[in-house]
Amino acid sequence: MPAVTKVLVLGGGLAGTATAILLAQEGVTVDLVESKTDVAAIGSGITLQGNALRELRRLGVWPRAKAAGYPFDRLGLRAPDGTVLAEIPDVRSGGDDLPATMGMPRPVLARILLDRARETGVKIRFGDSVLRLDQDGTGVEATFTARSDDRYDLVVGADGIRSATRRMLGIDVEPRPTGMGIWRAFGPRPASVTHTDLYYGGASYIAGYTPTGEDSLYAYIVEDAQDHSGLTPEERLAAMCRLASAYHGPWDEIRSTLDDPSRVNYTRFETHVVPSPWHRGRVVLVGDAAHSCPPTLAQGGAQALEDAAVLAELLLTRDVVDEDLWAEFTARRHDRARTVVEASNQLGRWLLDGEQGDVPGLVRRIGTLVSQPA
Repeated sequence: MPAVTKVLVLGGGLAGTATAILLAQEGVTVDLVESKTDVAAIGSGITLQGNALRELRRLGVWPRAKAAGYPFDRLGLRAPDGTVLAEIPDVRSGGDDLPATMGMPRPVLARILLDRARETGVKIRFGDSVLRLDQDGTGVEATFTARSDDRYDLVVGADGIRSATRRMLGIDVEPRPTGMGIWRAFGPRPASVTHTDLYYGGASYIAGYTPTGEDSLYAYIVEDAQDHSGLTPEERLAAMCRLASAYHGPWDEIRSTLDDPSRVNYTRFETHVVPSPWHRGRVVLVGDAAHSCPPTLAQGGAQALEDAAVLAELLLTRDVVDEDLWAEFTARRHDRARTVVEASNQLGRWLLDGEQGDVPGLVRRIGTLVSQPA
């Protein structure tokens, strides 16, 4: 018998929906509560490496995700003028039977996971949140904003980088800025774009793009963190196009298609790792609530999915929620996630300091690490 029979998941992102699916498909009653009204309308593109694809297969959504995405097996490095400097075979960290990497639209992935959650019996409520969590030795009483109180065996805080659950638990850890910010745009894919290319140097730290489907890609430019909140959508588009003008090769065609201000956004890099343990009693943090990974190594989503997989495995194979369970969860997740976050930050520091770090070597080392299942 599983260690839990009724679980509350707070947050409808990757970590939350994955946790809910894995528990519900084995008969656990799961309520998933998301404060936003529609998480499947948010975001541009996402890069998923093999270890993330391995978890999508475990979730039962790999065929749907593959059909909606664009798989590839190498990473290109280019100079600002478009010259190809290197093409690096990506590590197949999910196994030889999965692509090394896949890009896809983030809203599409969110919709696939939410549909799968409903199929497994997860009860999903949007536009709701928790006001209080009161726990004892056997469960947690949750007080909601939009419905009556309810009691659960366990609460999973998967409510993102600004996690309200983390604050409710009294964990005084907040993300810190890294000094970088990223412009992202979603648009059509030129035929010349068949994998991720990263351009280092020029007007910005990184300019890159990732195919997300037969007809789509997302492009991104990393610069010093700035406050662009006062810009209109049209001004944001102009700012990204101005930075992109320093890059050539496929960028010339990509830039010519960037004409929709609503598909351009800007965010600043932030990072944190909650020290172990990630639980307090019968409330546990996963995903960005526990650790936020700058996108320099494209591992944020994968680490969130791995959190969900390990937590669900332990809850389904143990008879009781006890310190032995939490000790194994910590042993399998904390150092692994911290290593990935630290590597992502290391790459950012090299760029900020103008150092010629071993980028290919760093990418290979993390690929080797995540090739081993969490």
